[in-house]
Amino acid sequence: MQHGASAEKVEAALADYRKSDLFSQREKLALELCERMTYTKKRVTDRFFKRLKRHFSEEELVELATIIALENFRSKFNPVFAVESQNFCPLPAVKTVAADAARRLHE
Repeated sequence: MQHGASAEKVEAALADYRKSDLFSQREKLALELCERMTYTKKRVTDRFFKRLKRHFSEEELVELATIIALENFRSKFNPVFAVESQNFCPLPAVKTVAADAARRLHE
């Protein structure tokens, strides 16, 4: 990964970031925010938001929430118009999931 997380970290995130020693507490909180914003039955509670504010500035929280929301938007918008992955991600697990999703889309 050129400017982002290492391939090792991304693979760990696909597994179980909560138990991984590769991530700082701040990174784990950012990943948990992703989950809470993405999964329908999860919420960003006041208690969780207070934990976030101990590790992130207000500006950082706005930026994180914006990026997560944009990625959630793309994941819903792109399939409608058959916008497929450009294969920028070199991780085998991601390639497999993307290929399966593209195959189902075209069935």
